[in-house]
Amino acid sequence: MRAVAQVVTEAKVDVDGVTVGSIIGPGLCVLVGVTHDDTPEKAAQLARKLWSLRILPGEKSCSDLGAPLLVISQFTLYGDARKGRRPTWNAAAPGPVAEPLVDEVCARLRELGAHVETGRFGADMKVSLANDGPFTVVLDI
Repeated sequence: MRAVAQVVTEAKVDVDGVTVGSIIGPGLCVLVGVTHDDTPEKAAQLARKLWSLRILPGEKSCSDLGAPLLVISQFTLYGDARKGRRPTWNAAAPGPVAEPLVDEVCARLRELGAHVETGRFGADMKVSLANDGPFTVVLDI
């Protein structure tokens, strides 16, 4: 699994002009990509990492502050543009594999005590956020 975690003061995701998820920070806006060999165990590991990652102001974590997370599926994190001018998506898991694993990340975060908002899997989403810092970290699990 791959995630891009951004420290935000606010973030939201809209689908068809309707806000489907939003947070007020400090918190994390997290884009999550799934590849073919990912498992529920990797989803749980990613959730634990996101919940305890000390990247919020004052070197605090979401667990320290009770900070919210906005989790958005993002298959393009596994795009490969090393050759040619068009990325390939071969490394991205198909929807029937990826969606339950993104849901698992969210479920595990909630089990840890997190307030989690989400986008809508497979939808044309408009994401807006205020990146604080800016501070962005890429995590590979």
